[in-house]
Amino acid sequence: MNVWITVKSLGKRKPVLAKQAAELPETTHSLRQLIENMVTLQVKALQDKKQQTELLAYLMPDEIEVQGAAGKVGFGAVYNEGVSDLEVAMDTAITAYEDGLYKVFLNDEELQELDESLVVKDGDNVVFIRFTMLAGRLW
Repeated sequence: MNVWITVKSLGKRKPVLAKQAAELPETTHSLRQLIENMVTLQVKALQDKKQQTELLAYLMPDEIEVQGAAGKVGFGAVYNEGVSDLEVAMDTAITAYEDGLYKVFLNDEELQELDESLVVKDGDNVVFIRFTMLAGRLW
């Protein structure tokens, strides 16, 4: 089933990841499975991006304008040579959710329980909101 995914960061006007289509398996019946499926998609996309290295990277002027409007101009290179472990990534994402580092919404309704029954239909909107950690001194 296809769903629309948006990733937002608290305190930013523009979404970190604008609305994108994602293909989820039909067996997504809980928030835990939704998070694990999204992590699987992201790890696979990272591995695919690592394999598509270009010998000579360059940007056309229109690409520079589009990336500049988004706030960052770059070649999209992945500098981390390590291989992502899917199980570790899933455990980290679940732990981050349990620690309150992000919230998940399905069609404007907050999902709270990881193992509660969930009905995800084709064309639904899923929003991940990341919370930003504040650093610094009090005075």
